[in-house]
Amino acid sequence: MTISTADTVLVVGAGIMGAGIAQVAAQAGHPVLLFDARPDAAGAAKEQLAKTLETLVGKGKLSQSAAAETIARIEPIPTLAFASAARIGIEAIVERLDAKRALFADLEAHLAGDAILATNTSSISVTAIANGMRHPERLVGMHFFNPVPLMRLVEVVSGLQTSPDVADAIFELGRAWRKVPVHAKSTPGFIVNRIARPYYAETLALLQERAAAPEILDTCLRGAGFKMGPCELMDLIGHDTNFSVTQSVFEANFYDKRFVPSLVQRDLVDGGLLGRKTGRGFYTYPRQAEPAHESSTASGLLAPRRVVVHGNSPTSHALVQLVAPVLTGLGLTPERDPESAWTGIQVDAARLALTDGRTAHELAQKFGIEDVAVFDRLLDTDTGALPAALAYAIHPESSPPWKAQAAAWLAALGFAPQLVGDTPGLVVARTVAMLVNEAADAVQQGVCSSEGADIAMKLGVNYPAGPFEWLANWDVRGVIAVIEALDAAYRGERYRVSPWLRRHV
Repeated sequence: MTISTADTVLVVGAGIMGAGIAQVAAQAGHPVLLFDARPDAAGAAKEQLAKTLETLVGKGKLSQSAAAETIARIEPIPTLAFASAARIGIEAIVERLDAKRALFADLEAHLAGDAILATNTSSISVTAIANGMRHPERLVGMHFFNPVPLMRLVEVVSGLQTSPDVADAIFELGRAWRKVPVHAKSTPGFIVNRIARPYYAETLALLQERAAAPEILDTCLRGAGFKMGPCELMDLIGHDTNFSVTQSVFEANFYDKRFVPSLVQRDLVDGGLLGRKTGRGFYTYPRQAEPAHESSTASGLLAPRRVVVHGNSPTSHALVQLVAPVLTGLGLTPERDPESAWTGIQVDAARLALTDGRTAHELAQKFGIEDVAVFDRLLDTDTGALPAALAYAIHPESSPPWKAQAAAWLAALGFAPQLVGDTPGLVVARTVAMLVNEAADAVQQGVCSSEGADIAMKLGVNYPAGPFEWLANWDVRGVIAVIEALDAAYRGERYRVSPWLRRHV
């Protein structure tokens, strides 16, 4: 089963998503029929698209002939009775199950019996939408991301009755449209909206226990390579939208505590503080430049008698490279203890440890000393892409000199230290561990492949790496340790380790 550029594409829904799909299909060379139940909406969408393409022509990003040919291929139609020639019908209407079922009943009546039908739903079960169709095997999810012309990812979502041939045809069509398709099973949230939940959830949990302010949490995750911090991203998406998606995933998973919504976000929604669109969310808009946070500098570093780098992990090797020039300036040479059970730097008797999920308080008890600080995960030590900003926490009973020196050492190593509460897993480690865990469960349940998960998260939400790429630069035992430390601290069902991870130790 193949679809060629000679085949007519019907797009139902002339909103932002539908117009974007029509543009992509027309630019690929297909005749496109555009329908919307709202009078004149399809025509207005075509006029707006013409203006958009003219803007691209003016910027030199599109030729005049290509723009004209694209617009000429799009034909608004007044009713579905004019859609009988369509070889494929794609809906991009309101996210309501009843509306989508009614539409596909109409499409089955108007399109040929072998036409492929696709839904752009972002959250509704493809299996549920197909219920009641005469030919449910020809319905498939074709989930684009906004803005459609720019975002490369397409989730090809198969319901229980979707024909593999239909899914493969849509997969190849996505490639022909210069998208990057990934196969997914129809489960709540599909790939991206499911795996991404911990990116918001862990920050919201840290806010609820007042571990740090939104700007600190955003700074730490941007420092780890994410394009936007979770707080500013939720403000951009809209808290009503983000909260609604979380609720739908929570409910669709029979109230699994892993997906429980946040009281912090519910308060924002209840108060109408929805983010950028209302002028206030975690931040006030238009957003003012943030005042510079005070951070320690290497100038406050006191000369130690002895410095030892502990551990034999990629992080410990990176620490050796970072600490050597600092000690050269102090007339010292770093010692090594590769057999140590922990990773970090010993400064005389004090310890600056890489988080393994346990708090500084817990590590202080283990070490039997009070001068202990923990610092966050360094995601990609293999490439040298170390974070600019780095979260750290200090054992509350540490001496005042060590509280200052812990930050000074991180600054001397080239980081911008960000003090947070002494919480398990700090910021980046707990967030990435839970993203990996959720991706592992998705693979375990056949939602997608590990390669598909990596592609989807990098292209769908612009993550700096995919969850299994992070795992390759970390290790399974380390991820499990962080999640188990979270579970020991909070108890409950939320922090449970995926069976996939346990089998891959």
